[in-house]
Amino acid sequence: MPYDIKFSPPDISEEDINAVTEVLRSGWITTGPKTKLFEQKIANYCGTKKAAALNSATACLEMTLRLLGIGEGDEVITSAYTYSASCSVIIHVGATPVLVDTAKDSFEMDYEKLEKAITPKTKAIIPVDLGGVMCDYTKIFDIINAKKTIFKPSNKIQEKFGRIVVLADGAHSFGAECGGKKSGSIADFTCFSFHAVKNLTTGEGGAVTWKPRNDLDDDEIYKQYMLLSLHGQNKDALAKTKAGAWEYDIIYPAYKCNMTDIMAALGISQLKRYDKLLARRREIVGIYNSSLKDLNIQTLPHITENAKSSCHLYITRLLGRDENFRNKFIENMVSVRISTNVHYKSLPMFTAYKNIGFDVKDFPNAYEMYANEVTLPLHTLLKNEEIYYILENYKKFAK
Repeated sequence: MPYDIKFSPPDISEEDINAVTEVLRSGWITTGPKTKLFEQKIANYCGTKKAAALNSATACLEMTLRLLGIGEGDEVITSAYTYSASCSVIIHVGATPVLVDTAKDSFEMDYEKLEKAITPKTKAIIPVDLGGVMCDYTKIFDIINAKKTIFKPSNKIQEKFGRIVVLADGAHSFGAECGGKKSGSIADFTCFSFHAVKNLTTGEGGAVTWKPRNDLDDDEIYKQYMLLSLHGQNKDALAKTKAGAWEYDIIYPAYKCNMTDIMAALGISQLKRYDKLLARRREIVGIYNSSLKDLNIQTLPHITENAKSSCHLYITRLLGRDENFRNKFIENMVSVRISTNVHYKSLPMFTAYKNIGFDVKDFPNAYEMYANEVTLPLHTLLKNEEIYYILENYKKFAK
């Protein structure tokens, strides 16, 4: 075979390696100056005042729910068409997950069904920026603002919002834009992933940004993330190195999900060339779109008049085909050494979610989106000749 095309390998440069090596040699490898610098660079990039870097987007989602005081007796709404993390964090904090089907032939939540799912117990919505395409946050905010009168806050921070909080699962959307604003500055809170397969990677890792509000202290919110992510300890290791500053307090028994300087150094280095990485991803999407436009398929729209996605996943649907055909198609692509993937099985198809009462029959649109979905390789190590090889075989096996 002329090629062996991986699905999503990390793009690691010599500069990235040198940045990590420098930290390893420095003697400071846990949360320290590089993590603080990375946080500030993320905030600057997204157009926010602050960011908190943790060890995963999952941790960012969960710690945000905890910061908001969401727990037992509360409901949190998310999409049935997403990865487990969007929903599992709701369960972790003791709240009740409410799943909403996608709209017909759409990867986004059905916004009419979202509106109907809201009750006086609803404290947050977790929209999912699938593939790097941002949700319609204007519509989401219109819905929650129209439901303000039934919102029942249960603590001071919820009282300040005075409505349901929008907590974006932006695991895929770092660098996406809508209406001239970057992902991270539109939802109330946005959680990014820097996992190994993401556009920008720290190996594992994530960050949360939040939209500034006059009635909330950004420094206090940041402090709460630090407490939540480091056992409730009021000083991190860096702060304790100052002369005579060994003593610390445990404010409450919290969690352990801080980012390390090793991870942050890689993130800082990657961020320096991130605009070039995004440009190449958008170029690849353009090649795919141009070549596949006449096929009987649906693709995720990455570039529109008002928005640009981060082009994280190139999602396609083999229209008129069923799950068996799709699975055979993937096997055929493997036979010519092209790795593809499926994004996603809807949550009610998994044992964990069946066990808490969800039934995929109640989410027919999400199932239809899954049944004939195939995700093509989309990463910055792809050469043009490899892209054309993928397209050649996609067209052959899609017949």
